[in-house]
Amino acid sequence: MSLVVDRKGNIVEKEQDRILKGLYGTVPGRFLLKLLVSPAVSKLTGAFLDSGLSRALIPGFVRRHSIDMAQCESREYQSYNDFFTRKLAKGARTLDACPGALVSPCDSRVSVYPIDGESGFPIKNTRYTVDSLLRSHRLAAEFMGGYVWVFRLCVEDYHRYIYVDDGRVGEAVRIPGVLHTVNPVAGDRYPVYKENTREYCLFRSRQFGRMVQMEVGAMLVGKIRNHDRGRRVRRGWEKGRFEYGGSTVILITGKDKVLPDADIRSNSRLGIETKVRLGERVGAKPLG
Repeated sequence: MSLVVDRKGNIVEKEQDRILKGLYGTVPGRFLLKLLVSPAVSKLTGAFLDSGLSRALIPGFVRRHSIDMAQCESREYQSYNDFFTRKLAKGARTLDACPGALVSPCDSRVSVYPIDGESGFPIKNTRYTVDSLLRSHRLAAEFMGGYVWVFRLCVEDYHRYIYVDDGRVGEAVRIPGVLHTVNPVAGDRYPVYKENTREYCLFRSRQFGRMVQMEVGAMLVGKIRNHDRGRRVRRGWEKGRFEYGGSTVILITGKDKVLPDADIRSNSRLGIETKVRLGERVGAKPLG
């Protein structure tokens, strides 16, 4: 079971997905999983979710997940994916304007891990490395002593994400992979983030130096749709969106560039995720 707390330390979620335990933890389940992540099934699922027929799924989804539609743009949705990638109404989120604050790129549950001497960090009982995420030993070495920030979205979350600071972005790097779910249960059987499709850019942040912002696709469709914003961007500009599926945004920051907020550091050490909103402060530039 995975615990999620708010910024005051109150437990807000207890996650336990029996369906995914069955998929990843049994032989029949893993056979079915191979079918689910096949390109043909992914393409078929995506076509249905883009069709007008899928609109029938929207009311039930809103009720099950208690989604406050008053915070979203008021308009008619043409498909389930159109609804899933909905925009928020103006003023629904507040962007921290303090220059030294690192803000959350999305609505999510965040965990933060120091990049140690082996560049290793745990994500839900599975050990990963910065090398395996980036597929670049040289680039991974640059961030030694810094932090990996894992922002995990669930299906009910707002699935658009922003740039976390003013700066200059480099070319996007795309790493294709087999689409497995980002749900914590999956880590028991598969190295989830190493097998998922992911896309990242190097980002020269005005406040925090060189950093990486990565988007990770999820099981089934899990598409990453990034915008072409040019080379110079501003904090709070929308970077892109995820289409249907739970998804993840990862930040990698350098040594002594950003200090995670105390509650997030403490929760992460205990294996607890902290629920945050897009634009909310999650860390700050160290003083001095």
